[in-house]
This record gives sequence, C-alpha cells and structure tokens, in this order.
Amino acid sequence: MQIEIHVDHKNGQNISRHQFSNLPLKIGNSLECDIALKGWGIQAEHCQIHRQQNQLRLSTHAKAQCLVNEDPAQNSHILESGDRLKIGKFWLEIHYTVALSQSPQSSQQVPLPGTNNNQPTETNQQAVVYHPVNVRSSEQDRQHKERQHQWHVRVHKELLSTIDLRRIQIDDMDDQRLRAEVTELINQIVSQLVGIDKSVDINQLKRDVINEAIGLGPLEDLLEREDVTEIMVNAPDAIFYESEGKLHKSEISFSNAQAVMAAIERIVLPLGRRIDESSPMVDARLADGSRVNAIIPPLALKGPCLTIRKFSKERLTINDLVSFGALNSPMAEFLQIIVQSKQNLIISGGTGSGKTTLLNVLSSFIPDNERIITIEDAAELQLHQPNLVSLESKPANQEGKGLVPIRDLVKNSLRMRPDRIIIGECRGAEALDMLQAMNTGHDGSLSTAHANSPRDCLSRLEVMVLMAGMDLPLAAIREQSASAINFVVQQTRFPCGSRKITAISEIGGLEQGTILLTDIFKFQQQGYDLQGKIQGQFLATGIIPDFIDRQRQQGMPTDTRLFQVAEEA
Repeated sequence: MQIEIHVDHKNGQNISRHQFSNLPLKIGNSLECDIALKGWGIQAEHCQIHRQQNQLRLSTHAKAQCLVNEDPAQNSHILESGDRLKIGKFWLEIHYTVALSQSPQSSQQVPLPGTNNNQPTETNQQAVVYHPVNVRSSEQDRQHKERQHQWHVRVHKELLSTIDLRRIQIDDMDDQRLRAEVTELINQIVSQLVGIDKSVDINQLKRDVINEAIGLGPLEDLLEREDVTEIMVNAPDAIFYESEGKLHKSEISFSNAQAVMAAIERIVLPLGRRIDESSPMVDARLADGSRVNAIIPPLALKGPCLTIRKFSKERLTINDLVSFGALNSPMAEFLQIIVQSKQNLIISGGTGSGKTTLLNVLSSFIPDNERIITIEDAAELQLHQPNLVSLESKPANQEGKGLVPIRDLVKNSLRMRPDRIIIGECRGAEALDMLQAMNTGHDGSLSTAHANSPRDCLSRLEVMVLMAGMDLPLAAIREQSASAINFVVQQTRFPCGSRKITAISEIGGLEQGTILLTDIFKFQQQGYDLQGKIQGQFLATGIIPDFIDRQRQQGMPTDTRLFQVAEEA
C-alpha cells in the first residue's frame, strides 16, 4: 500500500506532502510522530492510521478531536482515498492505492471506494500519479528479517570456527588483506550452506557478516549515511540514530551482545585503550575523528552500550554555519575579530549543541605563524595550521598505572612555548591550570564547557577549579576568571534539532564580587513554524566591546557598524 498525505493550513497554504508505505502512522505535535503538527488542541500523539485489509482505519486519542470531511470522526473510522482529515488548524488530504498482489502480471491500480480513477486530484491544481507497490504484510516482514538474522548468526559462527580451526593470524594482517581473507572464507561457507531459504538475500548476508567480523557490524551502513549525525546502541537489538535533529529507531541489529563488544574492542584497541570489567567505560575515536563512548556490564545492565558522534567529512567554515542559520554575518565577522585579536574565549553549551564543531571553525582563524597546542581526552579537533602539536590524555593500564590526565598535559604545554592553548573540553581540575595559562601571557586560548548560559558557564568553572583540591577562596577564583576570560559564546541545541549561537557575551571584570557579563549579540526567539522549527532573529545589543575601544585607541580601527542595533533580514 502506497500512501500520500497532503498537509494544508486552514488559510489554504500548502505545507508539505508525505509518502509512506509502512504502517501505522502517528500524527500529533510530538517530534517523534511521522507527521508533526504544532498548534493548540493537538495532542502529543493525536491519532494513528492503521491498515485494515485493503483500507485505512483512523484511531484517535481519547481527548483528540478530528473531523473527516467536516464530520466528527469516530474512534475507529474507515478512511477512503481522497478523504480530508481536519486536526486543529490543519487539513490532511489522504490518498492511497493498493497493488494487485494476486495478479503480478497486471500493473493496473485498484481504486478504493470513494476514489475517482478518471479524475485527477485538485490539491494545488496538480494531478498526483500513484504507482503500485509490492505488498508485504508486517508479519511477513518480521518473518523475513528473522530468517535473515538466523542465517547471519549461523554464518558468523561458522566464520569464527573456521578462523580458529585454520589458526589464521588475523591480528597480523592489514585491513585490505584481512577483508580479502574474510570475504573468501565467507564465500566458501555460504556456498556450502544447505537448506537456505530462497527469500534470504545472499549478498546482504555476506555484507552483514563481513561488517560484523572485521568492521562495526550493522553500524557501517549508518556511518556511511551523510544525514546521520549520531548513533546510539542501547542493546544489540535497540539501535537509534539522529538525523536532522530527530531521533529514529533503526531496524538493524547486532546478532548478540558479543558482537557489540567485538565492535567496541575494534575501536579502542588500536588506540592503546582498553575496556573490561575493571575499566568498563572508555572514550575513543574512529579513524575519521568521530567521537566514541562505550560502557559495558556491570555498569550497563542491558549489555554493552555504544555512542558515536559522527565527525563531518567536510571541513566546515564560518560561512557554512551562517548558511545553516546558526548565526548571522555580523556575528561571524565579530567572532573572527575575537580570535584574531587573541581574546580568550569559552564556548558554552549542552550535550550535542555543536561546541566542538564551533571550536573547530573558530580555530581556523588562528594565523599560521602561531604555535598551537591542542589538548583533548579523545582527539577530535581538526586544525590545519603548520605549527601544531596535538596532545591526548591517557587512561591507566591494567595495573592502574600510566594515567596521564588533561591537567598534566596543560601543565606540560606551558613548557612547550605555545602561542595558543586549545583545550577540547574543561571538565574538572584542569580549569584552574587553564585560567592560570590565560593569565600568564597565553592570550587567544580557547576551550569549551557544558553549561546552559554564559552565567552558568562561569559558575561551572568555579566548581571545576574547586575540584583541583586547592583551598582557594571564591573571591580569588572569580577574580582569576574575570581577568582570564574575555568572552563566552553560548551554543544551544533546540528541541527541533536546530543549533544556534544564542549569545556572545563579554566579561567586564568584577563589581562587588560579581562577574559582569554583557551581551554583545543575542538570539531572540519568536516561537516555532508549522514544521516545529525554532523561529527568531539574531540581534546586536548596540554595546561596543571594551577591547574594540582599546584597539581604536591603538590605531587599529574596527567597523563599529557590526554592533548597530539592527534585525536580521
């Protein structure tokens, strides 16, 4: 069954068209719904559309109000092709067709009751052409996936037995030779299979087993998709991914928990890291720089968990962020001035808000004639300046020795004649050493921190400094922060998935024990559009930063029109 739904506003504005082949469909104001509608009176899951033989059935939430062709819909209402469903201020025109599965040689469509096969639809004055599709029930899909999975498990088990029996030393092979060797073994195993179901996709079976044996298993397909930004494995059969800011449950799965564990070990072992019961958590990275976090039993109760935040294959620029709507052109120009003027800057934001991406972009403004030292837990930053040293912390070994935390790397970096120190993320006691470095001639240093606002960021830095174990009075910590940090850039991820810079704030010293914060630019939210996307504008507050005045006095004028109060066009 092929379904097409046209969504129109009550004012006659056409909003979108959706095509589906899998049921049921969820409609409501939740972003998890297949069709998300924003408005008063629309429930989180307002209604669902199910299949009932060769027709569609509408079921509604107990408190939800729906009209079908101007009449109130009953809780179990049969929908005919061409019916108009009214939810809140929206009209949804529903069209569907059914293929003749019993007559495969025929391509003629079957019109359902209420459809006029001779008349085109009049929505937007365009005829909509529907094509028959192969019909397979959800039960048939489930059985097919189950058979495919069973043969996958069997072939994978045979492969491991063959490698062990032949005593093949796969650890000594490079990637190309290993893949060729494993592919040959799998071809031999599959050719000897007896009783394999004809519905099993042999090529897909081979591909899945190869990926699980020497790659990251079913995650390989998600890693190749450019629209996927994050992958989360909660259990072997519970894999989620983020695409365009929304979470989706994937249909793929690992064969078992051991396969998930093998994928984790293939990531961490080449980096000299380990994960086992004595060290059940690890941060790592993929070859392309994507960030990886893994946690296993006994801490993870449902089995090994894996989270991958994909690294963009393309090198983003500040112009890309402007085109994405993360900031406007005056803000982009001002951030470039900040970095090139060697102002110390902290990027603040929540998890997944885009702090590291912004840090990468801002680091590109550092001149090539400066020596840069980057310090990270798991190396993610991709800088291209020639005089660059990248440092990465080291966890303890099995004997509990060899630990090198970020704080030790920050201390050591001060002896390496840096012009700039970039700390990927401040999480603890290293905040004290970072502030001291900023206060001792290493201007232009950059870092990130988890916080929900510029003010919260400063408060978190105070807590992190106290974690260093130094019995410092709060007044002294605030004085250090006020003199070391020049700007806080707040990065925010909204529920719709949009990422924006919501504030660029200047630190103006202390006044009666309180750090002064002044917004230079801010994002003014103005609600959501019909698709649930955040709406608003970037505004300059009209305040000229103090360092701009100092530069002008030193004969380095800056165009102050950047700071004029003007709305984003």
